[in-house]
Amino acid sequence: MSKSQRVSTGYAELDAILDGLRIGDNVVLKVESIEDYRYFVQPFVEQALRDGRTINYMRFGDHLPLLAEAPQIKIHQIDPKEGFEPFAGQVYQIVTDQGEGAFYVFDCLSELLSAWATDHMIGNFFRITCPYLFDLDTVAYFALIRSRHAFRTVEQIRNTTQVLIDVFSHEDHFHLQPLKVWQRRSPTMFLPHHKIGERFIPLTNSFESTRLYKSLAERTANGGRRQIDHWHRLFMDAEDLCRENGSGYDRDSMVRHLCRHVLAREERMLVLAREYFSLPDLLDIKSRIIGTGFIGGKAVGMLLAHHILRRDPSFDWNHHLEKHDSYYVGSNVYYSYIVHNNLWPLFMQQKAEAGYFSVAAELREKMLAGSFPDEIREEFQQMLEYYGQYPIIVRSSSLLEDGFGNAFAGKYDSFFCVNQGSPEERLEALENAIRKVFASAMSEDALTYRLQRGLDKKDEQMALLIQRVSGSYRKHYYLPELAGVGVSYNTFVWDKEMDPQAGMLRLVVGMGTRAVDRSEVDYPRVVALDAPTRRQHKGFEDVRKFSQHDIDLLNINDNSLQTLSLYNLAQEDLGLPWDIYAVRDEDTIRLLQERGRKVANVWMLTFDDFLEQSDFAPLMQRLLKTIEKAYGYPVDVEFTANFTADRTVKIDVVQCRPLQTRGAESTLEIPQDIADDKLLFRSTGNFMGGNVSHALDWIIWIEPAEYLRLPPSEKYEVARLIGRLNRRIAGREEEGRTMLIGPGRWGTTTPSLGVPVSFSEISNLTALVEVAFPSGGLMPELSFGSHFFQDLVEADIFYLALFPEHKGCTFNRAWLQDRPNALDGLIPSSGHYKSVVKVCRVPDTGIRLMADVVAQELVCFEGPQEG
Repeated sequence: MSKSQRVSTGYAELDAILDGLRIGDNVVLKVESIEDYRYFVQPFVEQALRDGRTINYMRFGDHLPLLAEAPQIKIHQIDPKEGFEPFAGQVYQIVTDQGEGAFYVFDCLSELLSAWATDHMIGNFFRITCPYLFDLDTVAYFALIRSRHAFRTVEQIRNTTQVLIDVFSHEDHFHLQPLKVWQRRSPTMFLPHHKIGERFIPLTNSFESTRLYKSLAERTANGGRRQIDHWHRLFMDAEDLCRENGSGYDRDSMVRHLCRHVLAREERMLVLAREYFSLPDLLDIKSRIIGTGFIGGKAVGMLLAHHILRRDPSFDWNHHLEKHDSYYVGSNVYYSYIVHNNLWPLFMQQKAEAGYFSVAAELREKMLAGSFPDEIREEFQQMLEYYGQYPIIVRSSSLLEDGFGNAFAGKYDSFFCVNQGSPEERLEALENAIRKVFASAMSEDALTYRLQRGLDKKDEQMALLIQRVSGSYRKHYYLPELAGVGVSYNTFVWDKEMDPQAGMLRLVVGMGTRAVDRSEVDYPRVVALDAPTRRQHKGFEDVRKFSQHDIDLLNINDNSLQTLSLYNLAQEDLGLPWDIYAVRDEDTIRLLQERGRKVANVWMLTFDDFLEQSDFAPLMQRLLKTIEKAYGYPVDVEFTANFTADRTVKIDVVQCRPLQTRGAESTLEIPQDIADDKLLFRSTGNFMGGNVSHALDWIIWIEPAEYLRLPPSEKYEVARLIGRLNRRIAGREEEGRTMLIGPGRWGTTTPSLGVPVSFSEISNLTALVEVAFPSGGLMPELSFGSHFFQDLVEADIFYLALFPEHKGCTFNRAWLQDRPNALDGLIPSSGHYKSVVKVCRVPDTGIRLMADVVAQELVCFEGPQEG
């Protein structure tokens, strides 16, 4: 269809002024009322219907409908309150489905302000929709209410559209003035036109024009606020309420309104927010937002924890809490980044089922190479000037993250900026970190998680939480003294005398990365808060093996996050109180001295004296339980701890979210009289997932000795094979219940310690088993509280660790070895791995996995599927 083809506005006079419309035109009218818009829409639609056109009416406003149902009018009902992405995505899909040559009428764009609270996103919507309509040879009508929008938004629309017309009244007369008519011009086209009868007469003399413009200027003389984005006007109104001490009802209404546009959409989080945030609190948050939009779930969780604790009447938390001074990159910046870099068409392709995974990789790469709008870069620079050269961390804080039921633990990335170098270098490092976090929304693990939980169609904007790293300079290093994860409900109790309600910590020296992620050769100290000094392991050698050997910290000289050995750090005079957290490793000291090496101290981190002699454990338990009580739900907290000169602890709660748990709600009886040849394994403790009784259909077993013989590249191939089996058998709706058993650590990034699968490669499992294989150095890591644990719990995957050499644990490997291997038949191309990977179809008699979290008993046996 030719772009030069003329289309009528329905008004001959307006056609004459504009030299007609053209195929591809987007027509935007700035009007004073919906009735003014209707005045131009009706003739356009009537003429289009006479010409045999079909009109698509995009209905989303609260105003009265512009068009009634008719045979040639398709009404598309769209709800902008679902968010920018679903709204823009639905419009994009409708336009795609209607194809070339369709005509459109949109409700007034100003109606979107009540749903999105910002002009900026209206500009973004128009910027992605208008060119697509133009490419498909459509004609579309839009409207804006005068004086409701920021000048920058109107300019963005002006720069994008083909036709922009200003419509206004003066001295009870109707006027219009074309402000832009693309590729058309005449001597009087852009003059104001006065409506007389059915004619529009251009004001061609200076007297009338001067009088008109002077009158319009007087009407907007006090309209400075009208040139500000609706977002900022909203907060100016909130400031006025505070300053004028407005009524309680008005303040409460404003709190509810701001919470819904800044903090959350999910009702349970909104209830908490309205209870714990005042209007001054929300204004303080706004003062630290870059861009507009939500601050995201991670930021909200962190702020809620601080406010809950500081409002606790029974304890003075100000004495022990470190104040935060975080910044928040608003969620709208994420979409603006996509729009600014012309990635929206690719983003829409990724949303389609066919492109969900395949397009994501391309989109991710392009997001890593994008640029930021100048006004956002200026705000980034101002934030960096505030932080000076203190290290900061850029953390994901998406809309759905850290809410009830959706933790997204470890799905999106976070990056440290050591924040050294010139201002230009520091800004470049910050922008690179932000790009990487944005791009992590397209990672396979994140996409799998969203798909598995039915969130793939949800509005998932990526906001950011930017925090000063808690800690202090120690020579050319920067680190907190302690860090860790705390959970208020401990489903990984390893002793019948322990109370799951007491909570648990994973505690490390240095950065908390070693507490939230599965470390390669390390173990954090697991602290049951009702028995802080009790360990899962016995004997000095086990204490040495299952302790922290490396420390994560920021190296100021190298401008990077580094991992250094405890041994090497202990040789430097960093001022860390090693004697409080550790014990001298006399055996290692003696061994080194026998080899001619003189060392002052070799430390082994046990935290025993610290936990026994300080009030840290009861303080952390009180902290967790205070937040849990407010949430009415178990919580998961990430924290740092630093100490003053008199050893007063200062805790910084850097993250808080509802904890996904599987408790002891159901009761069951573990059978005791199982014949030896029917028993697969039996164990006491070392499992997570609460009370279960699972009937299984498949068992996948990784043979430890055969796995260890493989070169590293083939160990990775085994992980990919597990992923294929995860989709092939564990992904079945019927008879897909699968237990995966393997040596060492599942999900490690070091193949010598276990099979390096990603979460997406185990996402469909029923149960995951880690088996100790000491002779090969393959040992489980009891990872409760880590991101890996959250993945398992949220996916409802039962986890257990087997230690066959320990008393109380039985593992019948012969049962597995006697079963036929179905790998060849399932994936013939991987048959050469059948000595390593054994896939067993459960016999007709059935296999059942049972666990009792209270008795801490677990058994897997051949038996009936019922029960």
